[in-house]
Amino acid sequence: MWDTLGTVRDLGRLQEIAAVLVKYGFGDLVRRIGLADVLERAGKLLHLRRSEQHARLSSAQRVRLALEALGPTFIKLGQVLATRVDLFPPEWIAEFSRLQSDVPALPWAEVEGPLTVALGVPLSEAFARVEPVPMAAGSLAQAHRAWLHDGTAVVLKLRRPGIGEVVEADLRLLARLADIVDARAPDLARFHLPEVVTQFGRSLRRELDFVAECRSAERIARNFAGSGQLHIPQVYWQWTRSSVAVQEFIDGIAGNDAAGIDAVGLDRHQLALQGARIVLKMVLEDGFFHADPHPGNLFFLRDGRIALIDFGMVGRLSEQRRGEVAMLLHGLAQQRPAQVSEVLLDWAGGLEVDEAALMQDIAVLVDTYRGVALKDLRVGAMLGEVTALLRQYGLTLPPDLALMVKTFLTLDGVGRQLDPDFDMTTAATPFLQRAIARRYRPQALWQRGSEHADSWWDLGTSFPRDARQILQATRRGRLQLRIETRAMDRFGEQVQRAANRLVVGVITAALVVGSSIVMHSVGAHSSPWLLALGVAGFIGAALCAVWIVASIWRSARH
Repeated sequence: MWDTLGTVRDLGRLQEIAAVLVKYGFGDLVRRIGLADVLERAGKLLHLRRSEQHARLSSAQRVRLALEALGPTFIKLGQVLATRVDLFPPEWIAEFSRLQSDVPALPWAEVEGPLTVALGVPLSEAFARVEPVPMAAGSLAQAHRAWLHDGTAVVLKLRRPGIGEVVEADLRLLARLADIVDARAPDLARFHLPEVVTQFGRSLRRELDFVAECRSAERIARNFAGSGQLHIPQVYWQWTRSSVAVQEFIDGIAGNDAAGIDAVGLDRHQLALQGARIVLKMVLEDGFFHADPHPGNLFFLRDGRIALIDFGMVGRLSEQRRGEVAMLLHGLAQQRPAQVSEVLLDWAGGLEVDEAALMQDIAVLVDTYRGVALKDLRVGAMLGEVTALLRQYGLTLPPDLALMVKTFLTLDGVGRQLDPDFDMTTAATPFLQRAIARRYRPQALWQRGSEHADSWWDLGTSFPRDARQILQATRRGRLQLRIETRAMDRFGEQVQRAANRLVVGVITAALVVGSSIVMHSVGAHSSPWLLALGVAGFIGAALCAVWIVASIWRSARH
C-alpha cells in the first residue's frame, strides 16, 4: 500500500506527520506501522527523538497538541472525534473539545480575486459594501459582514483558496494510515479508525460545500415553519456557490452571554426549555438535526426566539433509529433496565457480548436513579454512563447515533449554563411518549411488516436456486470456502520475508563457494577476466550478507 504513495507531496506530508508524532511522544507508533521504514526507503531522514517538554503531559493532551500542529484537516478530525463519546473516555473528549480552528485571517487582497471568480460578477454588482476585516476566521473559511444594494445586512462566508486540495491530500493519507494502524496495532483496533476516517471524510467534504450547508439550513427552517420558536438565517441563493455562502446577518445575543440575556429581560429558564424542545423535535420527530448546537452557534433574539447558525455538521436519524433512541431514553427515564439492554444489544450489531453481565451493569446503573425526582435527573450524566458501559464492553455506536449523543450532551450543558435547575427529562418526556406511540401505531406496524414480508419473500423465492447451486458445486468438487483474516495476511508476509532471506542466503553461500573455486584456479597465465569474475563473486556475496543482516536488524526493531 505504501508503494502507491508515489508523489513527492505525499512523502513530504508523511514526513511532517511522522515528525509531529515523534515530537509528541508517539515514535513507537511510527515504528510499529512501518512509517519510519517508508520514509527511510524514500530517502527522508526522520529523527526519532521526542520533545522532553511534553513528557509530563497526558496522552490525551499530547494527541490534542499533535492534531493542532498538523493543521486544519487534523483539527477538524479532532473535532469529529469529540463526538465519539462511545470510543473515548471523558478526559479525551474534553481535550478534543478544546481544539479550535481559529487561525489568522487571510488578507482581503488574497481572497477578493477568488471571490470575484466564484461569483462570476464584480463585487460591486453583488454588494453595496463588504467589510475587508473578517468577523471570524477558521481553518476552512472566513466570514465578512456585507450589505446588499437594498441595505440588507448579510454574512459573506468564503472558503479559503486552495484548502480543498490540502484537505483531499490529507484525507488520502489519513485513510491509508488508518488501514495500516488497524492492521498492525491490534490494541488500537477498538477505535475503528477506518470507519472513523470514512465518516470524517464525508463530514468534512460536506462542510466544504456551502451549497449543501445552506440546503441543510433551509430544510430545518421548513421543519419549523410557523412555530415561532426558531429562526434560521435566510439564504441569498443568487450569490451562493459551493465556495461562497451569503446569508442573513443575525443581530442577537450570543448563547454564552448571560449578562446580555438578563439585560434585555429574557427569561433564561424559558430559553433553556425552548432550546431543549427545538433540539428534541429535530432529533426525535424530524430525524434531521443541527449536530453542533454549542453557544457559539446559537443566538437569542430580543423577541424570545432562538437563532441557529453554521449547519456544516448535521445529523440524520431514520424512523427506526428514532424509535430506538426513544426506547433507550424512555427506559432510562422510567428505570427499565431490560428495555435499555434490548436497545444496546440491537446496536451491538451481532458482536459477541456477555449479555448477562451487560444487563446486570445496566440494572445497577438504572437503579441508582430509582426514586430520583425528574427535575434532579441529569440526562447528560446518564448518557455519559451508558457510553462508558459501551466502551467497557467494546461496543461502539453507529456514527449517526454518536452525533446524536454528543448533541444531547451539548444541549444538557448549554441548558444548565442558562438555568442551573434546567430539567431536560421533563422537556423530553412528551417527545419520547409521542415517538413511542408513533412506533406502535397501525401504519408504522404495517410498514415494518411489509418490509419484512418483502425480505422473507425474496429469501423464499431465491432459496431453491441458491440451494441447487451449492449442491451442484459440491457434486463437481468446486465448493470453496474463502476465509480472509488480517492475521493470516500478516503471517504470510512474514513467511515471504523469511523465504526471501533463505534464498538470498543460499545465493550468498553459492557465490562464496563458486568464487573461492575460481580464485583457487587462477594462475600466473590465467585470463584477467577469470580474476575479475572471482572478485565480483566475493563482492556480490558481501552485499547479500549486508542485506540479510540489515533485514534481520529492521525486523528486530519492530
